[in-house]
Amino acid sequence: MKHLLTIGQLTTKEISEIFALTKKLKYEQHIRRKHHYLKGRTLGMIFSKSSTRTRVSFETGMFQLGGHPLFLSSNDIQLGRGESIKDTAKVLSRYVDGIMIRTYEQSDIEALAEHGNIPVINALTDLYHPCQILADLYTVKETFGTIKGLKMAYVGDGNNIANSLLLGCTKTGMNLSIATPFGYECDLQTIKQAKEFANISGSIINISNDPIKAVANADAFYTDTWTSMGMEDEKEKRIADFKGYQVDELLMSKANDSAIFLHCLPAYRGYEVSKEVIDGPQSKVFDEAENRLHVQKAIMVKLMGER
Repeated sequence: MKHLLTIGQLTTKEISEIFALTKKLKYEQHIRRKHHYLKGRTLGMIFSKSSTRTRVSFETGMFQLGGHPLFLSSNDIQLGRGESIKDTAKVLSRYVDGIMIRTYEQSDIEALAEHGNIPVINALTDLYHPCQILADLYTVKETFGTIKGLKMAYVGDGNNIANSLLLGCTKTGMNLSIATPFGYECDLQTIKQAKEFANISGSIINISNDPIKAVANADAFYTDTWTSMGMEDEKEKRIADFKGYQVDELLMSKANDSAIFLHCLPAYRGYEVSKEVIDGPQSKVFDEAENRLHVQKAIMVKLMGER
C-alpha cells in the first residue's frame, strides 16, 4: 500500500487492516489516549475544491496523530498558476511526508503519485471518492458487525460516490444494487472492474434505472446530491431528470426494517432525500461523517507511519 488513489488498488486484507486500525484509533480518541503515531510527520493538503468534512477531518486527524497538516489551496501555490504536476510532486516530496489532494481530474492524482516519492491520498476527484466509501463501509461494519453478504442500495447520480461503491462493495463481498436515471449511469470502466472483483468476492451487482427494484431488501440505503460541485448550471435540468429518485419514507420502506440510511453530505432536504429520512431513526449520516476522521487517520498511519 503505497498510495490511496482508488479503492480498487487495495487488497481485501488491506481494507480489513484499515478497519481494524480505525476501530483502535476511534477507541483511543474517545478515551482521550494519546496516539501520536505520526509525530514529526507533515501532510500537504492540496485543495482545488472547497470542503467542510475533508479539510476538518484531515487537519484534525493529523493533529491527533501528532503530525502537522499543511493547507495548500490551489490558488495559493504555483500549481494553480501553471506549474506542472510533475514539478509540484518532486518539490513537495522534498518537504512533506504525504500529500492529500481534493481535485477534479483523476489523472492529476495519478500524476502526483507517479512523479513524487511520497504517499498520495485521493480525497476526492470527479471519478472516485475512496476515503468516503471506506468510511461508509466501516459504518456498515460498525452497525451490523459484518459487511460480506449484506446489501447496499444506491439511488441517484452515477457519480464518484457510486463509482467508489462499486469498487468498495465488490472488494469486501457486499452486494450492491444501483439505480440511476437514464443518462446518469456509472463509469463503464469502473463497472467492468467491479464485476471482476465480484467474481472473486462473490458480490452480486445489479444496475438499473428502477429505484424500487434497487432498494428491495437492502441493509444500507445510500444517496448523494443530484448536483455535485461544478455542475450548478445543470441544477434545474437535473431536478427534472431525477424526479422519482428522492429517498423518502415510501422508498425507504422497501428496504429491510433494520436498514440504515447513508449520505456523504452535504445533503439537500426536499431534493435527493426527505427530511423525514435523513433526520429519522434509521439515519447514520453523522456517525458516517465522524468515521471519515477515524478511517482517514488509519489510512494516514498505514501510508505514512510504516515506511
